[in-house]
Amino acid sequence: MHSESESKYGSKNGFHIALISVHGLIRGNNLELGRDADTGGQTLYVVELAQALTARPEVAKVELFTRLVRDENVDSDYAQPVEQLNDKLSIVRIEAGPDEYIFKEQLWDYLDSFTDNMMDYFREQKSYPHIFHSHYADAGYVGGQLANQLSIPLVHTGHSLGRVKRSRLIANGLSSIEIENVYHMSRRIDAEEFVLASAERVITSTNQEIEEQYEIYDFYQPEQMRVIPPGTDLSQFQPPDSNNAEELHSELHQRMTYSLTQPDKPIILALSRPDPRKNIACLIKAYGKSKALQQLANLVIIAGNRDNVEDLESGAQQVFNDIWRMIDRYDLYGKVAMPKHHSRNEVSNIYRIAAASGGVFVNPALTEPFGLTLIEAAASGLPIVATEDGGPRDITKNCHNGILIDPLEANTIVDALLELFQQPQKRQKMIENGLQGVHKYYSWQAHAEQYMTLITPLIENSERLERQVIERRSVLYRDRAIVTSLDQNLMGDPQSLQKLMAMIKQHRKSTAFIVSTSRRLDSALRLLKHYQIPEPDVLITSLGTEINYAPKLTKDEHWNKHIDFHWQPHKVRALLDDHPGLYLQPRSEQTPYKLSYYLNADITDVEHIKGILHEEDHAVHVEFSFGKYLDIVPIRASKGQALRYVADCRQIPLERILVIGGSGADEDMMRGNTLAAVVANRHNEELSQLHDIERIYYAKNSYQDGIIEAIEYYDFFGECRVPEESREQSA
Repeated sequence: MHSESESKYGSKNGFHIALISVHGLIRGNNLELGRDADTGGQTLYVVELAQALTARPEVAKVELFTRLVRDENVDSDYAQPVEQLNDKLSIVRIEAGPDEYIFKEQLWDYLDSFTDNMMDYFREQKSYPHIFHSHYADAGYVGGQLANQLSIPLVHTGHSLGRVKRSRLIANGLSSIEIENVYHMSRRIDAEEFVLASAERVITSTNQEIEEQYEIYDFYQPEQMRVIPPGTDLSQFQPPDSNNAEELHSELHQRMTYSLTQPDKPIILALSRPDPRKNIACLIKAYGKSKALQQLANLVIIAGNRDNVEDLESGAQQVFNDIWRMIDRYDLYGKVAMPKHHSRNEVSNIYRIAAASGGVFVNPALTEPFGLTLIEAAASGLPIVATEDGGPRDITKNCHNGILIDPLEANTIVDALLELFQQPQKRQKMIENGLQGVHKYYSWQAHAEQYMTLITPLIENSERLERQVIERRSVLYRDRAIVTSLDQNLMGDPQSLQKLMAMIKQHRKSTAFIVSTSRRLDSALRLLKHYQIPEPDVLITSLGTEINYAPKLTKDEHWNKHIDFHWQPHKVRALLDDHPGLYLQPRSEQTPYKLSYYLNADITDVEHIKGILHEEDHAVHVEFSFGKYLDIVPIRASKGQALRYVADCRQIPLERILVIGGSGADEDMMRGNTLAAVVANRHNEELSQLHDIERIYYAKNSYQDGIIEAIEYYDFFGECRVPEESREQSA
C-alpha cells in the first residue's frame, strides 16, 4: 500500500485523476458510437470529460482506464496498452479476461483481474491518483475495490441503474429468469450497492435521478449525491446571424416549410422521436384549439425519419395516426408541417432556422429525465416551453429561459406560447438568458469547473461523507406491493393522503406502489398530478389493458401483444353500437384495447350483452361498474390478469400483495391469494359477493384512512399476513 504522501503528490504540479470505464470500445478519436449497446453515450461522455479536465490548470494528469482488446474484428487501436492524447491525458488499457471484444454482461467474472492488474499498473508507475471516478456498475466495482484498498476517495457516475433497467427489460417481455441469465442483473445490482457504500460522492444529471431512481437502493444516501449536468458540445449549436438571411433562404428551410400556406411565419418547433410519451398529439391539440396561436405561428414537427408509416413499430404508427387525426379535427392543413426526412448533421440548422423565424422550441413530453434538446435549442437562440417533469425543471431554474407547462393540459401549452409571442421583450430576455445559461451550466467547461469544485475538498480531505449505518435487505428486489384504484380510494382527505404517501415512501425499498385504474393513461396521470400523488412504480390503466413502469412510463409492449388474442374491436362495435340501452362513451375514453359504453339498465342488462357477444364467438372480458359503465376488453385482459402478470414478472408473491378495491372491476384483483381491503366509503353491492372471503378486510374508515387501517390490520410492513383471529373466525 502506498503512503499518504505518494497519494497526495503522485503528480507534483496538480491533481492526478483516474477515470474508470471498463466496457465498450474507447479511443481518443473517431469513436464508434452506435456500433452496439456498449458504444453509446457513456463512451463519448468519459472521453469528453477527460479532455475537459485536462484544460483545467489545477489538473496535472488524467488517465482513462478501460479494457484492452486484441480482436481482429475490431480496430487495432484498442490493443494499444497506452494511447497518449495530449501531455496530460492518456487512455490506459488493462488486460482482463479473454483477448476478444465481449459485451459488458460477460465481464463480471473478470473484474477482479481488472482490479489487480490496475493495481499492478500503479505500482509499476510508482504513482497513485488523488481520486478515482468510476462510470457504470462494472467500473464502480473496480473503483470501490481500489478505493478501499488504497484509501483514495471514489466518485461514481451510474449512467444507468440495474433496478431501473430491469423494469424496462420486463416491459420488453423478458422474464426474470431470462434477465438474470442474459444480463446478470443480481451481480450488477450488488455492484451498484457496493459502490454506493464505497463512494464519497455520486454524480447525477438531474435531481429526479436522485429522487426517483437511486432512492430504491439499500445504500442510498442523498447527502452523497451531487447534480452536475453532462457537458454539451455547444460549438455545434449557435444562434443565427442578425439578418437571418442564410437560414430563411436555405434549401433546408424550404423542405421544412414546403407544405405551409404562409411559410414566413414564426415556427413553433418540436423535435423528438415518434414515441407516445413525447406527447406530440397534445401539442397539436393545443395549437388547434387556439386561433390566435395559428395566426401568429406555424407548427413544425420533426419526428424522426420515415418512408412508409406502416413499416414503423406499432407505437410510432399510433403517434402518427394521432397527429393526423388532430390535424384533420382542427383543420390545420397548411399550418402544420411534418417533414419526412432529415439528417443528424442538419439538426443544428433546424434549430437555427426556427430561431431565425422568431420561433419557440416546445418539448411537451409526459416525462423528460434530462432534456438535451432543450439545451441545444437554447444554445441556438430559441426560448423554450417544456414539461414541468424532470430535467426541464433544472434547466429553466438554471437558465431562466422558458416556461414550464403541464403536459396533460393543452391550455397551459397555449398560454405559454402566446405569452412568448405576444411579449417580444420577455421572449428576447429569455433568449439572452438561455444563451448565457447553457454556457454557464451545460458546456464542458462549466461541467469541469463544477467537477473540480466537487472533488477538490475530497482530495484535500477537508470534506468526507459521514456515513449512516445502513444494512442490506435480505431480498434483492421488492418482496411486497400495495395496489390501489384511484377514484374514491385516494381522493379523500389531503392530510391523510400525505400520511399514506409518506408511509409508502418510507418503505419504498421493500414495497412496490401500484395504481390500477379503469382510466386511460393520460386521465390517470392528470388525476395523480392534481392530487400530488407521486408517480407509482407500476401504473395499470384502461382496465388492465395497458401497463407502464416508472421512471419513464415505459410501456409494456409484451403485455399488449399477449392480450391481442382474438381481439376484433371493429366487429364488437358493429354488433353493439346500435343496441338499445347502449351508448358509446366519448372518443377520449376509447383505447386500442378497450371499448367503453354507457349502459341504461332499464333497457338492457349486462348478462344480455354478454350473451350477444358469446353467440358471435367474441373472446372478450366484460366489466360493469358504478351502475352505468360497461367496458369490453380482450379476454386475456383485466385488472386482475394485469396484476398477476406484473407480480410474476417482478417475482412478488400474491400473498404479499395488498389490494385496495371498491368496484366490480377490482373483483378479480381481490380474489385468490392476494390480501385485500375495501375502504368504508366503497362498501357496496358490487363487491357484496366477496364478504365470505377471509382475505378481504372491510375497513371502518374511509379513503386513505381506510387504507392505513388495512395496512395495520395485515401488519403489511411487518409479518404481512392475515391475522390469526380472522382465520379462526373464518374456520
